[in-house]
Amino acid sequence: MRFETTVQRPVEATGIGLHSGVPVSIRILPAPLSSGIVFLRSDLDNFPVPASWRYVARVSYATSLMRKGVLISTTEHLLSTFYSMGIDNAYVAIDNLEVPILDGSGAPFVRLLAQAGIRQYRRKRRYLRIRRPVSVEEKGKRISILPDESFRLTCEIDFPHPMVGRQSLEMEVTPDRYSSVLAPARTFGFEYELDQMRNMGLIRGASLESAVCFTRDGLLNPEGLRFPDEPCRHKALDLIGDLALLGRPLLGHVIAERAGHAMHAALVARIMSDPSLYEILTFDQLASRVAQALVS
Repeated sequence: MRFETTVQRPVEATGIGLHSGVPVSIRILPAPLSSGIVFLRSDLDNFPVPASWRYVARVSYATSLMRKGVLISTTEHLLSTFYSMGIDNAYVAIDNLEVPILDGSGAPFVRLLAQAGIRQYRRKRRYLRIRRPVSVEEKGKRISILPDESFRLTCEIDFPHPMVGRQSLEMEVTPDRYSSVLAPARTFGFEYELDQMRNMGLIRGASLESAVCFTRDGLLNPEGLRFPDEPCRHKALDLIGDLALLGRPLLGHVIAERAGHAMHAALVARIMSDPSLYEILTFDQLASRVAQALVS
């Protein structure tokens, strides 16, 4: 995309928070040029919380943002969809502390943005292009990003379960590929973890309508999986949502090996703390470089 975008018209959705279990409504609204994605707590006089790495608060079982004590939780699915579908600027009016989980995937948000439509501004879109490799590694888990002229993902997971095991995918992220390959993949968990998570105050709003739940050797959901590798696809969806906190569309090849929200956030913070790792350029500047490289 050459130019910045926002939504054409307001759209809304209602549901419950995955972890809080509270009812919540969101309304997605057009936003001005270069405002980015901004959450507005409509129950708190529209207090603004920008979707930025600067405001990351918690990254255990979801990614939460906080500004001056005001929290927005479980942002990753909505942000993943904005980022992948090419929405640069939007206000998200939200009347409680957690984005609704809906069916546990990005697909409802893709449909919502299709209803909203896309409006292009006249200002050229500015991309964040990675200039040299950078990585974060801990306890056998690793996430890296390499220079690339597009936004590419390689995602690998490994869970000791007969329906999961080791899974991987690699893809260039485009709106069409995201909506068909990643968006329908639902969040997932394991039955043996449920009591522990509830004791931690988590998954109060979870159900088989909003998550995939694996038993010791099978699946609780009667409809089955949407894809054989649905867990890996969902991890890629989550990863994109956390990368959206960079605040600009990314040009780079991200390689995640058993990484989670905390490592995603650490990679984003590492990139943004060192301007020598990246450059900001427009689509036209990128296209000119690619053309010159082909000629030479």
